[in-house]
Amino acid sequence: MDLYGSLSLTGIGHHTDRASILGLLGNRPDTIKISSANAEMRKAIDEGKLNIAGDHLIDFNYDNDILFHTENLPLHENGMTISAFDASGERIGFETYYSIGGGFIATEYELQHGKSTSDVEVEFPFGSAEEMLNKAEDNGLSLGGMVLRNELAFKSQEEIDAKAEQIWKVMSLCMERGFETEGILDGGLNVTRRAPNLLKKLEANAAVENDPMEIMDWINLFAFAVSEENAAGGQVVTSPTNGAAGVIPAVLMYYHRFIKELDLKQLKDFIAVSGAIGILYKTNASISGAEVGCQGEVGVSSSMAAAGLTALRGGSNEQICIAAEIAMEHSLGMTCDPIGGLVQVPCIERNAMGAMKAINASRMALKRSSKCLISLDNVIETMYQTGKDMNRKYRETSLGGLAMIHLAPPCE
Repeated sequence: MDLYGSLSLTGIGHHTDRASILGLLGNRPDTIKISSANAEMRKAIDEGKLNIAGDHLIDFNYDNDILFHTENLPLHENGMTISAFDASGERIGFETYYSIGGGFIATEYELQHGKSTSDVEVEFPFGSAEEMLNKAEDNGLSLGGMVLRNELAFKSQEEIDAKAEQIWKVMSLCMERGFETEGILDGGLNVTRRAPNLLKKLEANAAVENDPMEIMDWINLFAFAVSEENAAGGQVVTSPTNGAAGVIPAVLMYYHRFIKELDLKQLKDFIAVSGAIGILYKTNASISGAEVGCQGEVGVSSSMAAAGLTALRGGSNEQICIAAEIAMEHSLGMTCDPIGGLVQVPCIERNAMGAMKAINASRMALKRSSKCLISLDNVIETMYQTGKDMNRKYRETSLGGLAMIHLAPPCE
């Protein structure tokens, strides 16, 4: 396996090497048993044997078989070539894959010729925010309702309901693990998990303090818990990326705990609306930190969460898009410069800030009566151009910015 560009430069810190081994062993992200994954990976390295997909045993040498290259491949900043060799060491086949953000994978051919995720025709296709709004208005639909109608082209109503519940369950369980798991995160930065201690403080102060700003501490807690689990290699919901996986759960839990208990209808509406916004960024810009910096990760997640929350608060279709625009407008230029290639500093706190920004953007949109000067389509285009103009050092390579600071003593 040859790793290139950002996939290599932050590969160790992002656990790309571990994930590659576990994937070759036949594990899937949605069903992997995290509790036994490290032992499974360690066994393959220590014994020098890799059981491909569980039924084809080959020799494996970690140092020789996973190679890290600093240069980019031509088509994307996150590239990987997997090669197969016969018993004599002659290469008999290979394929180049690109990780294009949010868990999406494309082969070299697919990137060159345009990847089609499905041949299924949806009822209300759209390629921009303007088109999305017009389709909804013309058909008298909410954005969430329209997107869920589109989803019926792929899944039955029962499958949609089950998937929404599964997403919320994984988010909630991840948060619970984050609340309970104490200690130092792996990687060498000696970053302490903050969620368990923060939860204890909030619970202890509940009966004695009347702090109107305490709700912010709870939102921080929700984001910390998920982001710390992600940093530890735990199971998260990619939303839209792992590095930004704490934003949407934090905003959802804020609504669930402090505004109104989520029911299935609201959950589906939030997922549909936030997903539609994510699709616009994925289609017309990027959700890859290696391509556009953290504005494409936490920035997009904040934009998605702002839209979803606005829908739950009864906002109009236009207000939903305004909220999404506000959240991204004030994420423009955000760099991706993780220290040591680890998704810890500044990533954990940044998820909390992204959740706060989403909530504030939603409130701004709901209270606004004047006309917006900048559309969601405008800000998506601007984000992409800003990311492309950004120096490579600030796009998930750990070659610049905070990643180059000598931490002594650390403040995290």
